[in-house]
Amino acid sequence: QVQLVESGGGLVQAGGSLRLSCAASGRTFSRYAMGWFRQPPGKEREFVAAITWSGDNTYYADSVKGRFTISRDNAKNTVYLHMNSLKPEDTAVYYCAAVETTRQALRIIPAAFDYWGQGTHVTVSS
Repeated sequence: QVQLVESGGGLVQAGGSLRLSCAASGRTFSRYAMGWFRQPPGKEREFVAAITWSGDNTYYADSVKGRFTISRDNAKNTVYLHMNSLKPEDTAVYYCAAVETTRQALRIIPAAFDYWGQGTHVTVSS
């Protein structure tokens, strides 16, 4: 089992940048694929980015491709989401998620991930 704690959210102007972090407990972090999802106000949770256990493969939603970068540091049990060129439509609660798998192909839907953090708020002002 793994516990996840997100940090790094906040208020930023459009065009700005933020880096979200997700710290995971447990000694087997490297066996987990990690993902970031977000839930905009009044909308359903949606996929943002994911990374395989090794970091060799990454996945992105079309809406963030080229602006967001997911990375992980297995030595620090941490996954990051670097967000650049932020837009007001990026405003949401951002959630970190984990699933224990060493597959390189991931199902990038919320139901495929077993563990979730509490979320961190990101607000982008225009």
